[in-house]
Amino acid sequence: MKHVRMTVMMTVLGLGLSACASVDTATRNAPLEQIPAEMAAPAPSFALAGFSVNVPTTLKVSEANSYRPSGDIVWRGDPYGDRYKQVGAILEDSIQLGAGNLTGAMDVVVDIELKRFHALTEKTRYSVGGIHSIEFVMTIRDAQTGAVVRGPREIKADLVGYGGSKALQAEARGLTQKYRITNHLARVIQDEMTLATGWVPPKGGTTASIVPMTPVKQIGS
Repeated sequence: MKHVRMTVMMTVLGLGLSACASVDTATRNAPLEQIPAEMAAPAPSFALAGFSVNVPTTLKVSEANSYRPSGDIVWRGDPYGDRYKQVGAILEDSIQLGAGNLTGAMDVVVDIELKRFHALTEKTRYSVGGIHSIEFVMTIRDAQTGAVVRGPREIKADLVGYGGSKALQAEARGLTQKYRITNHLARVIQDEMTLATGWVPPKGGTTASIVPMTPVKQIGS
């Protein structure tokens, strides 16, 4: 009798362990969208306490007015001058515009290092148009301790650049290259600071249009 009872107990225990193993395997192999929401990473809660922008002078500047100029920095949205300072100012404005109004729980410092800023030349802008190709590394640090809380992350933030009559019409409405790029980068930076997964490029990798943001300070045209 004792042997029978023990057999029954072992059988029940075995079934219980088998059921647990099945549940664990099913959860482990489930698609991400089927995992309970409470298991997903929470969105960050940041407030901008400071920032730094680094535009290395090792990046090559091109002033060639061609369809495909070689170089890391191609910029015509400001009068001829120090392109390193000009694109650095755009990044600074973008950080303030995208993150200046955040009121999260943790004060953070945003560091950005530019890798590529390839906007349109005059020849391209007033004919076929093209892509504003922009790449940078973004790091978010705790303002109190300096510890990295997100990143360093390489971000590719390409934006469609208008050409021909569309470019002229856009400029007439104030939608200059600087305006569009600044607002686009502001959105990218804000997403990186507020979304659980950070900014995600659209299908195809290139943003077609921008959503103007409420300015924290006056952004130059």
